[in-house]
Amino acid sequence: MTVVNEADQVPLPQPVLAPLTRAAIFLVVTVKPEPESYATVRSFCGDLAGLIRAVEFRDIDAGLTCIVAFGSDAWDPLFGHVRPAELHPFREFRSGNRHALATPGDILFHIRARRMDICFELATQIMDKIGDAVSIADEVQGFRYFEDRDLIGFVDGTENPRGAVALEAALVGGEDAPFAGGSYVLVQKYLHDMKAWNALSTEEQERIIGRKKLSDIELDDSVKPSNAHSALTVIEENGKELKILRDNMPFGQPGRGEFGTYFIGYCRTPRITELMLENMFVGRPPGNYDRLLDFSKPVTGGLFFAPSATFLDGADAEPLVAAASTTPTLVLDPPSSSVRDTSLGIGSLRGEPNE
Repeated sequence: MTVVNEADQVPLPQPVLAPLTRAAIFLVVTVKPEPESYATVRSFCGDLAGLIRAVEFRDIDAGLTCIVAFGSDAWDPLFGHVRPAELHPFREFRSGNRHALATPGDILFHIRARRMDICFELATQIMDKIGDAVSIADEVQGFRYFEDRDLIGFVDGTENPRGAVALEAALVGGEDAPFAGGSYVLVQKYLHDMKAWNALSTEEQERIIGRKKLSDIELDDSVKPSNAHSALTVIEENGKELKILRDNMPFGQPGRGEFGTYFIGYCRTPRITELMLENMFVGRPPGNYDRLLDFSKPVTGGLFFAPSATFLDGADAEPLVAAASTTPTLVLDPPSSSVRDTSLGIGSLRGEPNE
């Protein structure tokens, strides 16, 4: 695929900032190693938008969207050696019996709508197109649960950014011009020990999460433990919080005793989300880990890059070649402060080289 250099070319993002929905399907696949399998997937990228429109037309009010993202190992065989600057395999974190593990996955489809049946239909049509070229690594059907709560009873996603703040947090800008309008996507599938969790008092649960269970009000800093989930997942620089955009969904099979949360976070750099995981699993400082992990265990982990819709439309053309440094991009000014080099690397949100 050739990067377009016209002065007025602005990449159109995939619908990363679409509103939250009542239903979602998270589909992760691996591409079979034959060259023809990669060719099938590459060709499919240009057809995806039309496929979504065809299914969406069956119920315009359902708000159907689909985001497709690609893992590090699959990028080069699909699109060539020009790749997003920060795309790499999922970074694992391990401390004690806590392990944020990496699991196989070349392509992520994040399908969402107000109705599960239309999500199901799109997933069916996608697999009809590429099923012979891929193998299923994981598939989860998510749903909204009472007042946007997780299955552990707390509201999920309270601190999600909105509007211009969400756009700035989620989408790559001029720091990686050929891939402006794209987004890094980190996913983990967590399973909860509900019997152990429900054995805790409400007050104990609130101290672990850092919020009131009924009202969703954050606990005062004077009483909130430093290892509360809401404390460890806040990343700040010079007093400014660095955000990611979440669209987590509960899932489960009560007959099998399976209760879980599918975590999905979009960000213009994966290093913010990775620092959150490091704080949770290793601790801030080390040893002061997220006690929620005593009751909730990740069983998958993957990092993907969701390129712009403009990129996907031309993905079945010739291999991607480097563009001139003057390539126009979606203009997204980063936060006024850079990220400290003890966490994310100075200048990492401005496209400056890390020391």
